[in-house]
Amino acid sequence: MKIATYNANSIRARMPVIERWLAASRPDVLCIQETKVADEDFPAAEIGALGYRAVFRGEKSYNGVAVLSRHDIEGVSCGFDGDGRDEGTRLIAVRVMGVDIVNTYVPQGTSPDSDRFQYKLQWFGRLLDYFSRRFTAGDRLVWLGDFNVAPEPIDVHDPKRLLGHVGYHPDEHRALAAVKAWGFVDIFRKHHPEAGHFTFWDYRVRDSVARGLGWRVDHIWGTGAMAALSVDASIDRGPRTWERPSDHTPLVAEFSI
Repeated sequence: MKIATYNANSIRARMPVIERWLAASRPDVLCIQETKVADEDFPAAEIGALGYRAVFRGEKSYNGVAVLSRHDIEGVSCGFDGDGRDEGTRLIAVRVMGVDIVNTYVPQGTSPDSDRFQYKLQWFGRLLDYFSRRFTAGDRLVWLGDFNVAPEPIDVHDPKRLLGHVGYHPDEHRALAAVKAWGFVDIFRKHHPEAGHFTFWDYRVRDSVARGLGWRVDHIWGTGAMAALSVDASIDRGPRTWERPSDHTPLVAEFSI
């Protein structure tokens, strides 16, 4: 089973990239963040033409999450409440091939001295409560998406200079670590413990991809049961270099299911 995550930064703008990547990679499941489109305008027909079912929850110009699958999608719920009223455009959960998948677009946080940063820290606390209420650490569960946090020094291109910036701040590290301690394994790091792997390169930084000025803020984490089934994980940097790319690129994990 191949599961992927991708922050599209507008699914409609990124449809040529998504179409090309799906045709080449054929994941069983692709979870997308920042769709930035109201549900009535989601490109469901185009996705269907690619051979994928889709469930989604979005809003115009901001946020938005979607799950694309080549298989039946079951148990769909949105938001912390399950009904989509509470952060429904940032969290969507499904079950595919007997695996529970929770796709999140974690708040970015703006800056460490902002209310939005405190909201981000609280969001991780609410997410921990969500997992504790709905799942057990023994379940076949995958949590993935844009976490908007680089957890370790090897996850940013300049850890000394960037320490304390939003996305690589000790408070974020503690908040994320608390969720991880519930029972998650970083699937990518299981297979690639070395430095130099990134999923995000800022548009505003000149030649950021070529210069290696990236961050690893997109993640696929699984419970121990899923980690035991994981056989590979990879970051496909190619789409970040294509025409009209997102500032993120796909991350893929494979499981023997």
